[in-house]
This record gives sequence, C-alpha cells and structure tokens, in this order.
Amino acid sequence: MTTAAAPKVVHARAPGKINVFLKVGALLQDGYHDVATAYQAVSLSEDVRASAADDFSVTFSGPIDSSKLATGGTNLAIKAARLLARKAGYRGGVHLEIEKHVPIAGGMGGGSADAAATLLACDALWGTELSREDLLDLAKQLGSDVPFAFTGGTAIGTGRGDQLSPALAKGQFQWVLAFADFGLSTPLVYSELDRHRDRHSQDIFPAAVQPQVDANVLQALRAGDPHMLAEVLHNDLQAPALHLEPELARVIELGEENGALAGMISGSGPTVAFLAANLDGALELQIALSAARLTVVRATGPVHGARILSA
Repeated sequence: MTTAAAPKVVHARAPGKINVFLKVGALLQDGYHDVATAYQAVSLSEDVRASAADDFSVTFSGPIDSSKLATGGTNLAIKAARLLARKAGYRGGVHLEIEKHVPIAGGMGGGSADAAATLLACDALWGTELSREDLLDLAKQLGSDVPFAFTGGTAIGTGRGDQLSPALAKGQFQWVLAFADFGLSTPLVYSELDRHRDRHSQDIFPAAVQPQVDANVLQALRAGDPHMLAEVLHNDLQAPALHLEPELARVIELGEENGALAGMISGSGPTVAFLAANLDGALELQIALSAARLTVVRATGPVHGARILSA
C-alpha cells in the first residue's frame, strides 16, 4: 500500500530592518520624496510557508496581532505572488502562511519582508527559476523597502530607497526594540514632515532634493563601533512621528536613562530602536524596559536577506 506524498511546502524567511540613518528630501511634484538611508537588516524576521493552491490566499500566525491585516488583493505578499505568477506565466495559485514577528505599521518593513520572502518561496515552489536579478526587479515594483528585505545586510538606499548599494559593516550591532501597541501610517508621517518643515521654515535649512548619507555613518558602520554609530544615528521622520504620538519621546528618554547609547524612532515609527554598547548592555536594557511594562525584543544586525530555509 502506497501513501500519498505530503504536499510540498517551501519555507522562506526575510528580515525586518532599522534605518540607522534616514534623510528625507524635499517634496517633489509627484507628491513623493527622495531619501538617503542606511539600512541594517536585523534578526527579527518574517517566515513565509508557501504551498500550491488553485487561487491566492494568506493566513497569519505568530506573536504579532495580525487580526486587522488585509488578506485579499491589497496584501503585499499576495501582490508579490501575483506579480511573480504574471512574470513567469504561471497559471496556478498559492497559499501563504506567514508567521509574523515584525510589528505591523511599526517602521521596520514587516510587510516588505513578507513580500520578499514570498517572491523567493513562490519561485522555488513553482519552479520558475528566475534569477535573483529578475526577482530583485520584481521587488522594486512592490515597494521601496522590498528590495532591501530581499538583499539584507547593510546597504545605502537612495531614490525612493530602492536603489541599493552595499555598505561594509564590521561585526554585530546589538539593538533593543520597543514596540508600541498602535501603528503609524507611513504616508501620514511623511505628510506631517511636510507640515513640520512649513511650520519651521524660518528656523531650518530647506531640504535637499537629493539627500545624501553622512560619511560619518559609513565610517561608524565600517568600524563596527556602536559608540561611533550612536553619535550619528539620525531620522528625519522622528520629529513628525513624535508630533503625532508625543508619548514616544518618553520611551526614548527611558531607554537612554537605562543605558542605551542612543534611541531613535525606526523608519516612520512607532517602533523605537535602541543601540546598546554590547550584549550585556542590551540584556540589561531589555530587563529595565520590560520592568516598565514596555513590549521589547532584542535583535542583532546585520543579518542575511531573504532566503529559503526548506523546500
């Protein structure tokens, strides 16, 4: 008696990210901004398991509350799967099971990691055999953070953040991430940045159309020195995020009072990323912030980008 083979499941993983430096350019006529950012992929990852199906569907699990996430065509992972199917001429579908560890609307690129892992998983599941360059081109069509979730490591992003060049980072950096119990809309934070710049136009220099990453950031990453990096952490979206959610300022203060070298809003927020001097410092900070009833996790970076774990 023969038994039916178990259905094939491809398991892929992609990392969340921290923008250790983020400069936002002037508002362009199309309503967008160019950016200059230094991305670091961290060990807080999204896991995607893909199995064959007649149509496209997604379910969620993991410690992150995903009850309000879209599961239809607007979900970024579903968009990624459909885009790959069109590119490859594949006529079937896929069921995606996503185990979420990166906060939703938290400024860490969780949805982008879902999309990057989905591209890799579906390529392996369907045997489309696209090159990494082809998959990266698809990633660029899905959103500004998706290409970095695909490549991982440490990189400089320009344009909309999707034009990537690798950056050398020595050793491992220790991060403690404080999650909020609410999300922040990226378009809302960018709109608030524009209003912030208008309100303070007499006090601040006009934003460059094409911003650049500070050379001191690259030097600190190359040196693998958290003290040097702490001095140059920067995020143009922090001021508008704090204006929208003022209580985040107290979270930053609390972390810095308890040993963090520096604290900063991650991306468009509301996750706060604290840089620690070493593993012991990160552990102590995690304990202190947990005692203050904050939801915190430790993470290290840089880590690899999207990859297949099993197929």
